[in-house]
Amino acid sequence: QVQLVESGGGLVQPGGSLRLSCAASGNILFVSDMAWYRQAPGLERELVAIISRNHNTNYADSVKGRFTISRDNAKNTVYLQMNSLKPEDTGVYYCKSVVASTMTRSARDYWGQGTQVTVSS
Repeated sequence: QVQLVESGGGLVQPGGSLRLSCAASGNILFVSDMAWYRQAPGLERELVAIISRNHNTNYADSVKGRFTISRDNAKNTVYLQMNSLKPEDTGVYYCKSVVASTMTRSARDYWGQGTQVTVSS
């Protein structure tokens, strides 16, 4: 079995910063793409940023220049550094990883449980 555990959410004032972490653990053979999504109340889940195993990155237009995604392959961990936060960044942030487990040897998506980010004064 594979688990993704997120941490780092919380309440921050507009203009502030937060750093999210997501660690994959369990029977891992290989971790491919890792990504962050978010879901605001009443809206669909949207992709925020994605990073490949060789560190190629892509961002939603709304976060370009403010958020930075990175990963540590040795730790199977992905990070999201969020700067200049705005109230519209509020939502539940989920990490997703494409993981091949040692049991199935086939890759599939795994999701974290989500962490709340609230940007408010």
